[in-house]
Amino acid sequence: MASLQEVNGNLARRVLNMRRGEFGLAMMSALFFFLVLCGYFFLRPVREAMGVARGMDELRWLFAVTSLGSLFAVLVFGGVVARTNRRRFIPIAYLFVIACLIGFATLLIQDVRAGGGLIGTDAETGLARGVGYTFYVWLSVINLFSTSVFWAFMVDVFDVDQGKRMFPFIGIGGTLGALAGGRGASLVSGLTESPYLPAGLMLIGAGCFALAIAVMLILDRRAGASNLSRLGSGPAGGPAAADGEAAGTEGGRRGDGGTRIGGGALEGLRAVFTSPYLLGVGLWVVFMAISNTLIYFTQANVILEATDTFSQRVGSFADFDSLAQFGTLLTQIFITTHLIRKLGVGWTLAILPLVTVLGFVVLAVWPVYGVMMIFQAVHRATRYAVSRPSRETLFSVVPPAEKYKGKPIVDVFLYRGGDLAGAGIDSLFAVLGLTLAWVAMSTAPLAGMWIALSIGLGQAQARRISS
Repeated sequence: MASLQEVNGNLARRVLNMRRGEFGLAMMSALFFFLVLCGYFFLRPVREAMGVARGMDELRWLFAVTSLGSLFAVLVFGGVVARTNRRRFIPIAYLFVIACLIGFATLLIQDVRAGGGLIGTDAETGLARGVGYTFYVWLSVINLFSTSVFWAFMVDVFDVDQGKRMFPFIGIGGTLGALAGGRGASLVSGLTESPYLPAGLMLIGAGCFALAIAVMLILDRRAGASNLSRLGSGPAGGPAAADGEAAGTEGGRRGDGGTRIGGGALEGLRAVFTSPYLLGVGLWVVFMAISNTLIYFTQANVILEATDTFSQRVGSFADFDSLAQFGTLLTQIFITTHLIRKLGVGWTLAILPLVTVLGFVVLAVWPVYGVMMIFQAVHRATRYAVSRPSRETLFSVVPPAEKYKGKPIVDVFLYRGGDLAGAGIDSLFAVLGLTLAWVAMSTAPLAGMWIALSIGLGQAQARRISS
């Protein structure tokens, strides 16, 4: 009779498209991502509720502040990376997140005990407003860093071929974490109107990030001892090392967790703006951020008009998140696992711009709440379940120094630059009084350029692999 380990191995090979011995590393990676996104999605509805609490106009200028804060954070992040190695700076990053969350929660608790109220309420204090705005900007930046660091670690652990096969499975772990966090936040907010609600959710999120640090350290140790990882030193490490040479690593060196990356804090900026490949990836992210922002402002306006209290807003944003994550999970289970291998990275990346333009067309014909809710769910499901794994494989052919310092420039500053551009476009549409039909027509040229860029990036990655 076959052992349980053999049964799991056969299941992984046939259903999950994994090879013998890869399932354990994939499960640990999925658990790591589960905890990161579970923590974030306990926090995200709080951020959104704080952002819209004082109206749409203030939400738009918060986008501008977020973009500037992202640039400062990128420079600080580059300096930390230059002075430490991956095994150290990933826990340091998450410990910083935990410390900030405890600080925010402490300030809110003290304010409530002193007789204050939450942002957007009649009992709002200057401290509550300051914490709310600071938390909004802070989490917007930290979210991108937390996921950027995670995926950068993944492309150190797995080579290009493994990434195409295993990243979709790992992404399912993150989606389950997002579902758990979103549903948890919705349930908690539905049980209470207490002014302590945001502080409580912040502390829950901090606990998730603490567990994520523990899982990351265990995964790092197991990957280092495995022949199936780029971090491993056994015989099977050869292909990964060869892939490292193709990616331009120094001397064909694998992404050893004890290797110091080096370089200056501005090296990330130079890496992106002197590399046509990384610049193309950055432009793709800008297009994506613009589309996300246009959809987000529509959603925020609907929720602001339909709710009265802070807890109701938290619950509404959490429900929107849950629907989107459920759609993401279905896409990951039934579509994503084999999609990248069948279509290739370029054509897979082109799916999101197609969904964007088609969604705005449908919304222009039927501009109702339900259609908008479905559109944002489908768009986010495509972004997380299809585009994100494909986009992350683009960094598998980038040298470690460029990857760890250039990737935050792409994932944080350029992403938030796209948010700022999207907010400006949304404001312009509002000033001009354009209908959704005009908005849909205006997205068509953008989608065309976005699709062409997607295909070009897929071809560029293929050339780097072959060389």
